[in-house]
Amino acid sequence: MVSDVRISKKANPTFTIPKVGEKRHHFKDLICWQKASQVRKLIYQISRTLPEIEKFGLAKQMRSAAISITANIAEGYGRFHYQENIQFCRQSRASLYECEDHLITCQEEGYITREQFDEVLELIITARKVLDGYINFLQRELAKSKDK
Repeated sequence: MVSDVRISKKANPTFTIPKVGEKRHHFKDLICWQKASQVRKLIYQISRTLPEIEKFGLAKQMRSAAISITANIAEGYGRFHYQENIQFCRQSRASLYECEDHLITCQEEGYITREQFDEVLELIITARKVLDGYINFLQRELAKSKDK
């Protein structure tokens, strides 16, 4: 069992969050991307501690799902239409669920402690809620654009 994975609850100070009313000019400004980035970093951290036998199996799957979370938010942000952005965000949401499943496997196989599992799961759930809020915002904007 791996017990040296430490989960930090401190916010990452390298992100600047625009004030209310300020325009967002980069996907890194999105709170959903910031939360997803924290998940990605923790999943990568855990994947590096897995046994050698999992290097090309579970660890690779974890990294692939984790990188997909932020990548899809970024790709959606770069699209011209709300509906496309929404679809990429939904794919990101699915990747959060995939990471949760991989995390369950890690805990059941004894690769991480229950405490580590709970801490990462809490962050995944938070990221999913924030992403859901962003998807809802995009859906409202899409509806407004159709009314014009």
